[in-house]
Amino acid sequence: MLLEIRDLHVEFETDGVVTRAVEGVSLSLDRGQVLGLVGESGCGKSATAMSVPRLLPMPPARITRGRILFDGKELSRMPVGELRRLRGARIGVIFQDPMTSLSPLHRIGRQLAEVIHLHKEVSRSAARQLAIEWLDRVGIPEPASRIDAYPHELSGGMQQRVMIAMALILEPDLIIADEPTTALDVTIQAQILSVMRKLLHARAGLLLITHDMGVVSQMATHVAVMYAGQIVEQAEAGAFFRRPLHPYSVALMDAMPSSATRGQRLKAIPGQVPAAGAFPTGCRFHDRCPVARAECSRQPPELAASGEMLVRCPYV
Repeated sequence: MLLEIRDLHVEFETDGVVTRAVEGVSLSLDRGQVLGLVGESGCGKSATAMSVPRLLPMPPARITRGRILFDGKELSRMPVGELRRLRGARIGVIFQDPMTSLSPLHRIGRQLAEVIHLHKEVSRSAARQLAIEWLDRVGIPEPASRIDAYPHELSGGMQQRVMIAMALILEPDLIIADEPTTALDVTIQAQILSVMRKLLHARAGLLLITHDMGVVSQMATHVAVMYAGQIVEQAEAGAFFRRPLHPYSVALMDAMPSSATRGQRLKAIPGQVPAAGAFPTGCRFHDRCPVARAECSRQPPELAASGEMLVRCPYV
């Protein structure tokens, strides 16, 4: 197995106040798979994903329990120097905002070459040529001239393509994409997803974090639904999209535009995700759930098998 997350617990401490953001998350991802980690903002998706390469600021964040195994190696306790050698070379990260990765002060060619030089001993000319090749692969027009552009001279879609090139240029085994298309318009989003599908190689695994069920339906081989710091449903993508089971998963699907709902008002999920540190007792979705029972507010449900799926609800 390429990536295994076992019983992960993450909390943040600010001014002595401890906030539990992720509780008991277990996930697995193998080579050639795309795991879509979905849910609304504030559900703990990014905290889970950024715990893998330990990119959460520590402190205030800390992993209090659980294991993160990458290709059999424990990442949560790996020395920082060894972990840095994995980042970029074997674990690539695509962020939601490209300007969190791109420096406005340097040309994009220099930034791409820096990633190469950190992990490979190649000449400047060879690094530049590889950077040009990858700009071409992600669909940047006239890459030989664009390579000397500053980030601000590129459109948002092109900046995102550069960041994808930066994450994939060393062909890592694990790619973590955190809302990679949220800030883009629909046309550019489709282009970026097409680029990512083409560039994923058979030995790589992709952990795709998003709240967009449409993106997941296009990309994922497996789906994990996260709500209020917990996994509430897990399944192979085909089974999930044929019939989601957890009421939260059903609500997310009902809020997704489709040809059947053209011209109709989309269904919104009432209420909002509870703030980390203020999770309700019992089922954390019960106060928003249309089929909740009285006992749902008292008894925390376990993630259990239901046919070929894992679901945190005993009433489905």
